[in-house]
Amino acid sequence: MHLVMNLFIGALLCNCIPHLVCGLTGERFPTPFAKPRGVGLSSSLMNFIWGALNALIALLLIFKSESAFAQPHNLIPAAIGFLLMGLYLSVHFGKVKQTSTRPE
Repeated sequence: MHLVMNLFIGALLCNCIPHLVCGLTGERFPTPFAKPRGVGLSSSLMNFIWGALNALIALLLIFKSESAFAQPHNLIPAAIGFLLMGLYLSVHFGKVKQTSTRPE
C-alpha cells in the first residue's frame, strides 16, 4: 500500500508544478475543469487552486504515511511517480499546444 501511495505522492507533486507556475504568473493553462476537459484553458486562479490542491493532498499523504517518507525505499516510488507523471504531462500538453497553435 505504501508503494502505491508514494507513487501518487510523486505524481501529485509533479502535477502541482505547472499549475502553480501558471497560476502565479497569470497564465491560462489546461485543467480538468476546462472545456474540453484537460485541453481547454482555465484561468490562472483555477490553475493556482488546482496546483495548491495537488500539493496539499501530496503533503497530507506524506504526513499520513506511517513510515518515514525520506527513506530511500519510500523516495524511489515517489520519484518514479514523479517521472511517469512528468512524461505523460509533457506528451499530453505538447499535443495540446500543437493543436492550439495550428492554423485552421
